[in-house]
Formats: sequence, C-alpha cells, structure tokens
Amino acid sequence: MTFKKTTIVGQSFPRVESNAKVTGAAQYVDDMQFGPNLLHGRLKRSTVPHALIKRIDTSKAKALPGVRVVVTGQDYPGLTGLYLSDRPTFAVDRVRFVGEPVAGVAADTPELAELACELIEVEYEALPGVFDPEYGAGAEAPLLHPDLMDYAGAPFIFRQPGTNISNWFKVRKGDMEAGWAEAAHIYEHTYRVPHVQHVPLETHAAVAQVDGNGKITLWSASQSPFAQRNLIAKSLDISHSKLRVITPYVGGGFGAKAGVSMEGACVIMALNAKGRPVKLVMSRAEEFYTTFVRQGLVAKIKMGMAADGRITAMQNTYYWDGGAYTEYGVNITRAAGYSSTGPYFVPNVHADSLCVYTNHPIGGAMRGFGMPEIHWAIEQHIDRMAEQLTLDPVQVRLLNCLKEGQETVTGMPMHATGLSQCIAKAAEALDWGQPSRPAAPGKRRGKGIAAMWKAPAMPPNPGSASTIRFNEDGTCLVNIGGVDMGQGTLTIAAQLAAEGLGIPIEDVRVNTVDTDYSPYEWQTVASRLTWSMGNAILRAAEEAKTQIIQMVAEVWGEDPQDLDIIDGHVVSYATEESVPLKNIVVYGMQKPDGTWAGGPVVGKGRFMPTYVTPLDAETGQGPRAVVHFTTGAQAAEVEIDEETGEIQVLKLVSAYDVGKAINPDMVKTQMEGGAVQGLSTALLESIILRNGQPMNPSFTDYRIATTVDAPVEMESIIVEVPQDDGPYGARGIGEPAMVPTAPAIANAVRAAVGVEIDSMPITSEKVWAGMRAQNRG
Repeated sequence: MTFKKTTIVGQSFPRVESNAKVTGAAQYVDDMQFGPNLLHGRLKRSTVPHALIKRIDTSKAKALPGVRVVVTGQDYPGLTGLYLSDRPTFAVDRVRFVGEPVAGVAADTPELAELACELIEVEYEALPGVFDPEYGAGAEAPLLHPDLMDYAGAPFIFRQPGTNISNWFKVRKGDMEAGWAEAAHIYEHTYRVPHVQHVPLETHAAVAQVDGNGKITLWSASQSPFAQRNLIAKSLDISHSKLRVITPYVGGGFGAKAGVSMEGACVIMALNAKGRPVKLVMSRAEEFYTTFVRQGLVAKIKMGMAADGRITAMQNTYYWDGGAYTEYGVNITRAAGYSSTGPYFVPNVHADSLCVYTNHPIGGAMRGFGMPEIHWAIEQHIDRMAEQLTLDPVQVRLLNCLKEGQETVTGMPMHATGLSQCIAKAAEALDWGQPSRPAAPGKRRGKGIAAMWKAPAMPPNPGSASTIRFNEDGTCLVNIGGVDMGQGTLTIAAQLAAEGLGIPIEDVRVNTVDTDYSPYEWQTVASRLTWSMGNAILRAAEEAKTQIIQMVAEVWGEDPQDLDIIDGHVVSYATEESVPLKNIVVYGMQKPDGTWAGGPVVGKGRFMPTYVTPLDAETGQGPRAVVHFTTGAQAAEVEIDEETGEIQVLKLVSAYDVGKAINPDMVKTQMEGGAVQGLSTALLESIILRNGQPMNPSFTDYRIATTVDAPVEMESIIVEVPQDDGPYGARGIGEPAMVPTAPAIANAVRAAVGVEIDSMPITSEKVWAGMRAQNRG
C-alpha cells in the first residue's frame, strides 16, 4: 500500500474498557483518581422495540448487598434533546427501541451491577412497531410520540401534528412543469442507505460525582461538554452552575459523542450515591445500538436533463429513519433539505426531507451529517443519466456544478468556490478517459467520480470563545472549549495562536476542556472548529498583542503602528530596537520616569456568525441558509473479480477546497482518513435490524475497514479558494472528506461491470448477483 503523503498528527490514546472485572492498569487508574469508593454503573435495557411499561419491580436489586443505587424513569421524568426535547433519560411509560434504558444501577463491582440489572423485573404490553420510515410517515402507521407537539423544540424544526414526522423540510423553487418540459430525458429511481455505527475505539465512558455542596462533576468522553452541561442541567431542572463537565482527550467520536446519550444516566446515579463517584462505560455491544447510530435513508430521486447535460429540474424525497428519538436527527433532515440538490445549480426544485420516528436505534450525528447519504443517491443518479444521454459524467458535473454567484437550492448566492477545480483535478489524477489494464484475466476495471458539498449544520448562532494568558517566561496558555479527539484541535489552536501573537509555536500550550474554567464552545461538530474557534483565537491573540504593543509604545514613546511581535520579541521598524516578551507580559515595563506601564496580559476573543437568515417553512427559500459550504470531489478506480464479485479499490483521489490549509499535513490526513471511513461504509458496514432487534452488534459480524481494505494508492489534492469569514480564509474538511466516497466507488463498479447498486453496502455478493443477472439476460 502506497500513499502520496501520510502524516499522523493529533493522535490520542483511548482507554478501552468493558463491564467485565477491572484489573491491572485500569483498576490502578480508577483507584488513583477516584479511590476505592468508586461505584460501577449499569443500565437495565428494554428487550422489546415498542411497548407500554406496565410494571417495574426493583425490590430484588435493591436488596442485593453491595448495590448502592437503583433509579428509574419515574424518579427522573425530565426530557432532553438538542433540537427537540423528546427523549427521557430512562423510559417512563413506554419503551421505543431495543436497548432503551429503563433503570440504572450503581454497585460496588461491575459484576454486582450486572446481577442487579438482571434482578429488575419489567412487565411490558407489546405495541405495534414502525420499522420503515416511508411507512412510518404514512397515516396508517401507529403514533410513536403522541405528545410530539408538546415537546420543546427549535423554531426551525417543523413538526407535523398527528404523525410520526418530527421535521419536514420543504423546498419549492422555480417552475417544475417548465423544468420537466425542457428536459430531453427524465429518470427517477429509489436508493437506500442502512444504519451504520461510528465504532470509535473508545466506547462511551463517564464518571460523575456530587460533592458536599451539591456540585456535580461529570468526567465525560464527549464532543459537546458545554452542550452536555446545558442539556443535562435543563432535564434535571438544576442550575448550570451546579454541573461541571471535564473532557480529557477523547478516543474517537465521529459524531457519536456529540450531545447526550448515556451521560445523563451517570449523573442521575451519582445524585443518589451519597457522594461516591459512579462510573458508567458502554460495552462494545451497547455501543453498537444503544448510543447514536447514523440514520437510515430512503431517497427517491427524479431528475430532468437537457440533451447537453444541463439539469433542468429535480424532485427529491428523503425519508429519514430517525429512530425512537429524533432530538438530533431533525437537524440532519434539515441539512439534507437545504443541500438537497447536491452541489449543482438547478433552477427548478421540489424537495421534501422528512425525519420519521421508528422503533429503531436513535439516529444522531455522524461524520458527514446526512451528506454521505443523500450524495449516495444524487451522484449515482447523475452518472446513470449521463450514460443514458451518452455524456461524460465529468463534463456533466463541470457543466452543472455551482459557480460563484449562482443561486443554491435555497436561493442563497454561492460564495467563491473551487468546486470546478476539485472535479477537474480529481479526474486528471485518475487519468480520466484513459483505459486501465486489469492485473489478470477474469478481472475488470472501472473508474468513477462523485462531487460533494457540505455546510456546517448548526443553529444560526453557535458561538466560540477563547482566552490567552501569558506566563512570566513569555510562553502562553490558550484556553478553548473545543475537544481534541484525534483530529488535531489542539494543534490547530496552537498554530493559530502562535501566528496571531507572533511567537514560536513551541511557546504555546493549549488546555483541554473544563466547563468551569474553559471559555464557551457550542460543540466539536460540523467541521467548524478551525473556522469558528479559529476566529475566536485570532481575536484573542489580537487583543493580547494590542495590549503588549501599546505598553511598549508608551514606554518607548513610539507609534504603535511601527511595532510588531516577531519570534517572541517586540520589534520597532522605526528604531530597530527589540525586547523579549519574557517578564514584560506579566510585570509590565518601567517608563523613563520610573513609573510602570502594562500588567498581566490576557486576551479574550469570541466569534458568532450573525448573518444566517431564517428560511421560509413552505418554500425553503431565504437570503443565507448557512455560513458557507466546503466543496470537493473524489475519484476511484476499482478492479472486480468476475468469478466472485470481489471489489478492490486500487486508487482513491480526493480533491477539496479548504479555503486555506492551516496545516497541510493534517488536511491531507483528514482526507485520507475520511476516504477510508467512506470506503468502509461503502463496502462493508450495515447494522442489521429485524423488527427492531439488532443482529450484528459485534466486530465478529459487523466489519469495518482496516489497512488491508484501504486503497492501494491514495492521493490528496488541496484546493484553496479563501473563505471570506474564515481565519486566513480557512474552512473545515473533517466531515466532507468522506461524503462522496461511496457513490464514487459505486460509479466505478458500474463502469467496470455494468452493475447498479441501489443500496449500501456494495458487497461482492451484490456485484456477483448483478453480473449473473446480466448473463441470464
């Protein structure tokens, strides 16, 4: 396996724990930090997908020696949710998915906690289930949330009363009849995407403890420390000042650890543990289906295309399988709505994106936030139409892709973008149009391409803050609320601070997150930290730098405009005098008259976008739907065995417009990691659910890509068209890197053997069956 460039940065070393007896190093860590009073939490979970809870008997569990806490939903009925407060910490009157917590236990050992859960008796009255989102959206489906309209929710989430539709985002643009009339060819088809798991190496883990003053501390492997504090505090109706969240390095997240999943249960058990800390760690099986999963999707695409390849009209319907609770999934549905055409100029659009309650695991954020799913459909559809019109799929994309100033699907003028460059460069790197010879007889090769776009999916006003404090020796501490989970947050923060201050990066230290001391950060999601947090850091650096320069200017009697900070020294362009930052950034400087100027230097910065506008509920139109889009393309070459259908990805090229690559090595590493994760979901991954029951919650039956499955060759191409509101022009790349991988591979498979794959994953069995069907035909 060869790479154009591979650099490992920002690596963290996750704790790997289970609910088995903790021994050795793990036990030592527990004893050192929390002492022998540490209690072990365990959750009693539903075994049925949908039922009323008729009775919960916890008496046997409470009577078991060594069991210290037993709690149920009757004790804490509060609801939580980031965009829609629809989920209880423990089920109260009914369960809605297999694995939903119905009770929590904390005991002296993991084994006792497990035994106590087994002793809790729950009597259910089975209810009809919903296991398909298209059916769930219909009038005949049983209602899973009769109180939907009573839930608190964001104003941009459009619930439908008397249905299972928790959000319906609509786009109505242009004249559909005119668009269909202009088309030389109209094609419609249905595509499907299954649920998948994030499978971070570190499963969800938390420890909570209440001190003598009633202050709760939660140590959590979280992407959202401040959001967790907010959501848990509101669900328990306590002051935010009473809850502290500490997040160290996180062993992978990919969206799984955004928001709240099991952390609220840990806090509730700690509230009843009389000051003893409670530890709750998800087993690998629990991680697969009881925390967030990527939502399933049924996508119906209808497209009209002129003879020259221009897209004249598009009608898309997305049925999102949001699962039992859609508090996060409703915003994925929204993002799919305002991105519903893909990165193309389409004058006539009719789109519906519906988030539907089902009795499946909870759909939440995952890398790409709905974009890998809708691009799976859109990008295959474009390829098929190009072939039907005997057009080159690359040229069709270049013709239709959004250019600066063109209207997006919501009517927003597209900002400057390098999308055309990305498509052209990806195709060129794959020698598009040139045949490639198979490695051996019985093999066939094909090339495919897919384009993408993705905006940071978030509310209109998510904020970031940063502070910078200097030490006596001229080094500085940068405080942020962003989380490092291996993607390099701390590295980027240090780079931006060093550049903004004019000091060596070696003199910068960045702290991890503690909500009592760290400045606010909305969440570490949406590929937004380099952009949003980065702006806050630069503003903090500018404030600190201004304090230093004004102090030196006062002492030297110079114009501040003639001063700068270079390599940790204040220098004068007028007199060529210089002074190191050491000491003066804390103690100040003595003036010629013997008095002093300055004092401890502390810079503060904040950033919040103020320019995003609401969208019309019926048309989806508005001046500015999002802050910006990251755009790009991937091209893939595959080789397929005619006898077995086995797929080998020979080369995968990624080209993205990142605005400005603050750290080019890290950008390329994100491209490579995203491409491999995209390949994994494309070829291997699917949570198998039968009537709501998960059938493969283990690495034995749920495969993910390893180095053996990675492409033989990978190439990453950076395109830089600056973003007007980004730090030095930068925008995010972490999530976009896996968006177009699956359709690019699917298009390559189709080019190689003519087999069309409508549903992920693209397995060798499906390819083999498709080839055999062709032979029979």
